Amino acid sequence: MEAAIIPLHPLQEQRFLIIIDRGNSLPLYTTTVQAGFPSPATDYSADPIDLNTYASNHPASTFLVKVVGDSMIGAHIMPGDLAIVNREIRPASGMVVLAFVDGGFTIKRLEVKKEAAYLLSENAKYPPIKIDSPEGGIIWGVVVGIHRKF
Repeated sequence: MEAAIIPLHPLQEQRFLIIIDRGNSLPLYTTTVQAGFPSPATDYSADPIDLNTYASNHPASTFLVKVVGDSMIGAHIMPGDLAIVNREIRPASGMVVLAFVDGGFTIKRLEVKKEAAYLLSENAKYPPIKIDSPEGGIIWGVVVGIHRKF
C-alpha cells in the first residue's frame, strides 16, 4: 500500500492524505446489467477492475474531496458525495471544476468568456462567481467523477 500527501494549496497548511492500494481489485463481471426490464445473464465470468484506474486515467494526479452544500444538485452532485478530481486535465469551458476562491474550495461549472471566467452553480439560489484575475480564484482540478454510497 502506498500513501501520498497532496497539498491543496501552497499557502495553506491543510493537506489530504490519500491512500492508494494498488494490490487490491474488485471483480468486474463481463455481462451488462439492465437498469430497466431484466434480461437473463449470459456471461458469468469475472475480470478484475482496479478502481484507481477506473476513476481516472491519471491516478497519480487524482484525489477525492467530500462534497458539502447543495450548489451543484442540478449536476447530480449531492452533499456527502465524494468528487473525484484530476489535476492533470486542462480545464475548459463547460467542465465541472474544483476551484479555490476567497479562501475556500468550491465545485462549480466553468464558463470561459472573453472578459473573464465564471464559476456557475447548478442551483438557481446561488449567483455566478466572476474570476477576472489570478488573485480572484484558481482552478485546482477537473471533476472527473462522483462516488456515492446508497
